Amino acid sequence: MKLYRFLSEVDTSAFCHKVTEALNKGWELHGSPTQTWDHAAGVMRCGQAVTKEVTGTYTADTKLGAH
Repeated sequence: MKLYRFLSEVDTSAFCHKVTEALNKGWELHGSPTQTWDHAAGVMRCGQAVTKEVTGTYTADTKLGAH
């Protein structure tokens, strides 16, 4: 099955570390990264979709971060 996650974080090195960790766990980038201004928090946020092929059957209880 193919899993999908959308990683997001404030635009700091924390975002890069989050994406790097996912890549090192076998996730692959899916599409382009995105940025948006969070008016409520007053910060820029980044996002990146990632996907991963794994064995098994998807259910709504699948823990995406555990893969």
